[in-house]
Amino acid sequence: MLTTDDAVCIRAIDYSETSQIATFFTRNTGKIGAIAKGSKRPKSAFDGPIEIFAHGRLVFSGSNRQGLATLTEFQQQPGFSNLPKDLFVLNCCLFAAELVNLLTGDYDAHPGLFDNFLEFLQNADQLRPSADLHRDILALLIRFQLDLLRQIGLSPVLNACVNCKTRLTANWPRCYFSSAANGLVCRDCEAALPDRIELSKAVANSLCSPEHLAGSSKKTLDETEKLLTQYFTHILNRPPKMAKYILST
Repeated sequence: MLTTDDAVCIRAIDYSETSQIATFFTRNTGKIGAIAKGSKRPKSAFDGPIEIFAHGRLVFSGSNRQGLATLTEFQQQPGFSNLPKDLFVLNCCLFAAELVNLLTGDYDAHPGLFDNFLEFLQNADQLRPSADLHRDILALLIRFQLDLLRQIGLSPVLNACVNCKTRLTANWPRCYFSSAANGLVCRDCEAALPDRIELSKAVANSLCSPEHLAGSSKKTLDETEKLLTQYFTHILNRPPKMAKYILST
């Protein structure tokens, strides 16, 4: 039985001199692993070797949820040619792909997340060199990460104290975040949570209102990304591999 779906490659490794094993995030099927036989040959059925972020219409067989599917056709769309031109932009996209790979299950479809991931890559590819380039890609990454958490049901509580349920307002004298408690914590509740991290009002606002991320300072975005990375580390029980390349700049 053949399955046809829209897909983005989120991981690809060599399997032999002529073949690859690729992980695709597809719109209606979810994440799949597939063997692409002969993909590295000069004239393959897949428009050449499959690279990360390659996207287009995928046809595969053997999707019995056990073992690898077999890729039979991949009609690739024009690639994201600008991503490799800035290392930080590329690393942000690789980080997003790593999180999709780690936090979604095989054959667990999230059409909305697929659309947002593809939109994130498209927006990243459209960024042009400027003094604000790194700030702009970081804002896109954080917004995607917040959407990823929401789509997979792991979004922390960001509009109220997760403990006492008091709504977040501008009048909060101090605001904290606890990964263990899964959200924001007010001053009255923070003492009971050893892992709490105090947040600036700017970071709390960026988490609560992602639509304002584009206007945030680089400092606020850096602090927000550091917090989200700590939260992902808590969820995964280890730091994501690409995180160090985002936080070190």
